[in-house]
Amino acid sequence: MVPRQTATVRIELDLSDDPADYVFRHPVRVRFAETDAMGVVHHSAYVPFLEEARVEWLRALGHPYSELRDEGIELAVLELVVQYRRSARFEDVVVVHTRVSRFRGATFQIDYLLTVDGEVAALGATVHGVVDAAGRATRAPAWFKQLMTGPS
Repeated sequence: MVPRQTATVRIELDLSDDPADYVFRHPVRVRFAETDAMGVVHHSAYVPFLEEARVEWLRALGHPYSELRDEGIELAVLELVVQYRRSARFEDVVVVHTRVSRFRGATFQIDYLLTVDGEVAALGATVHGVVDAAGRATRAPAWFKQLMTGPS
């Protein structure tokens, strides 16, 4: 008999619905291809919204993701959760607010608040593992932690 493995959940779901609690925001206009037969953004489309906001946040911080990769740092997504609150539709502008809520060694969590016309459309979180170019976990460099969390 094969021993059963238990999953370790790293994500913490203390997600704020107050935009003031987030340090960065990025607007995403919903494309028709991201909607379903009901004219609503398909649940799977929210994941690329989160990714786009993360990438743009790094760019705004002066360290585009391509530069992190050039320095041998990769940010693997280890966990992801999205809580849907209100439907977004074609041509809505979804504002993705982001913040780092937790950073421990080689992992950190980014929280997301997605709003449409000031109303909460969804809340989400991703946990990332800092890995080297070979995919091995590695402690985040101090400069990267400070970049993502701000001055201590």
